Amino acid sequence: MAGAQSPLPRDRRRAELREFLRSRRARVSPADVGMPDGGRRRTPGLRREEVAVLAGVGVSWYTWLEQGRDIKVSEEVLDAIARALLLDAAERAHLYLLAGLNPPPASAAASVPASPEVQRLLESWLPRPGYVRDRHWNFTAVNDAARAVFGYGESDHNCLVSSFANARYRVLHRHWAETAPDVAAAFRADAARYPGDREFDRIAADLAAVSPEFAELWARHDVAEHTGAVKAVDHPEAGTLIFDATLLPLPEHPGHHLILHNPRPGTDTLQRLEKLMRERGLVVAHPG
Repeated sequence: MAGAQSPLPRDRRRAELREFLRSRRARVSPADVGMPDGGRRRTPGLRREEVAVLAGVGVSWYTWLEQGRDIKVSEEVLDAIARALLLDAAERAHLYLLAGLNPPPASAAASVPASPEVQRLLESWLPRPGYVRDRHWNFTAVNDAARAVFGYGESDHNCLVSSFANARYRVLHRHWAETAPDVAAAFRADAARYPGDREFDRIAADLAAVSPEFAELWARHDVAEHTGAVKAVDHPEAGTLIFDATLLPLPEHPGHHLILHNPRPGTDTLQRLEKLMRERGLVVAHPG
């Protein structure tokens, strides 16, 4: 794996690595890792040689690492040290960065329900549209505004499929033809992050069978990042609505994203949106 682009200068990073390893070692007792106490200790926690034994590395090598010397480290050795010191996921990632390596990506859950906190955020985001999608772009939560604005119905379960197979969605989006290639390319880029996950292939194959437009775009093998967009909606009741869409990762559920739509400044989108929600009998929430 390529070296990380650490924001810390090398000397500072080595000093941080030294103090980090010492502090993690000091908090782990021999009993925590199934080792005999070994009598009185001048300092709390494990000795360096005990960490070396647990990690399966030489005592001198581990001592050099903890001293911040310029030695070569591998992912396998860092993982062994992380296990020996009982590091959690955040601490393991921090160890990688201090050692000059990029942390491995967190394993993503295929799909989990949106947490109560995220559900409350979506409701408080009204009258603005928002939803959560998992790594396969399945919806895990959709607020009332997203359903009212984008035409999502009970049969809409996947963001990609709705983009191409929901006729109402396509009619509402003014620039659908221009943005469709980017949507397909973004899904392919996400699929490449999980090369062993065949669900991406199944979704793409099923959609290509019913959408010639998607089939043609998918065959291009284009890839693109998908972090934000401007969406223009020609709504039959509310008129023209223009949003800045922002895609935010949910760290507690790797692979899941929260997509929030904010009325674009300089337009009357917010006023039109509030009117639409009132006419539909949906509560309009205002930030406190």
